[in-house]
Amino acid sequence: MGEVAGQPGSSGTDHISICEVSLRDGLQNEQQIVATADKVRLLEALCAAGLGHIELTSFVSPRWVPQLADAEQLADQAQPPSGVRLSALVPNAKGLERVGRTKLVEITVLVSASETHNRKNLNQSIDETLAMLVGVVGGARAAGLQVRGYVSMAWGCPYEGEIDPARAVDLAQQLQNCGCHQIALTDALGVASPRQTRELVRRLLDVLPAADLALHFHDTRGTALANVLAALELGIRDFDAAVASLGGCPFAPGSAGNLATEDLVYMLDEMGLDTGVDLEALLAAGHLAEQIVGRPLPGKVHRAGPFRREPR
Repeated sequence: MGEVAGQPGSSGTDHISICEVSLRDGLQNEQQIVATADKVRLLEALCAAGLGHIELTSFVSPRWVPQLADAEQLADQAQPPSGVRLSALVPNAKGLERVGRTKLVEITVLVSASETHNRKNLNQSIDETLAMLVGVVGGARAAGLQVRGYVSMAWGCPYEGEIDPARAVDLAQQLQNCGCHQIALTDALGVASPRQTRELVRRLLDVLPAADLALHFHDTRGTALANVLAALELGIRDFDAAVASLGGCPFAPGSAGNLATEDLVYMLDEMGLDTGVDLEALLAAGHLAEQIVGRPLPGKVHRAGPFRREPR
């Protein structure tokens, strides 16, 4: 791989922004219900590690995702430090109404690049979702909320196979036209390769600036960090991750955990790129997450720890 665009030299650093998604995307697939108080403890640990953008929950119907039934309570109990931005996924107008009763300042909205997945996940067609989102995004913006948009299944779908990159690009443009300030392309199934990542990112950069794009990888097939490197090379500086590789998607059979935040931060630190995240504190947050869900978590740096250059 060539030198990363914008890689720092002796004169400065290049900042990489991380959206921590463990509390929403990470926990939504856990079968055992996590207590709200434990979610607050994890939030506090993530904030202590220096993560400045955290997706807290989703205002989805509890019938669909029981794990997130406490969305209002969690939003009310969250007390992030100044400068930490909390967001929540909003699937429809009802979800936006619920957010309006909280102190959250950002929402995320979602459309899938797969018609079949969109129907299973949102119970409507892609066109119906886009029409609905015009009202949701407009209402959120009118209320002073920022809106981040997800294009899910941007590389591949368990029901439809490979996704045409042109479809993902078109949906990204439509979300921006609705009023989303940033578009995150997601590989929830974990099928993307660096070649495919470069192809899709190059197409996106023909129509959207790099600053308006983020990428969300799952590590199902071990390619998440390689995809991050491919995207870094093209100027992308915003990535989603989940502590200790929590995650999976209840509406995407075969999906494994998200890109582990520790793995991402460790790699970026070693490359001399700035994240503002304290790796040791992040590892502590990962161990707390493991205690909370009651099972081992698979993040590689979470399991191995950072490299100690000085012998113990």
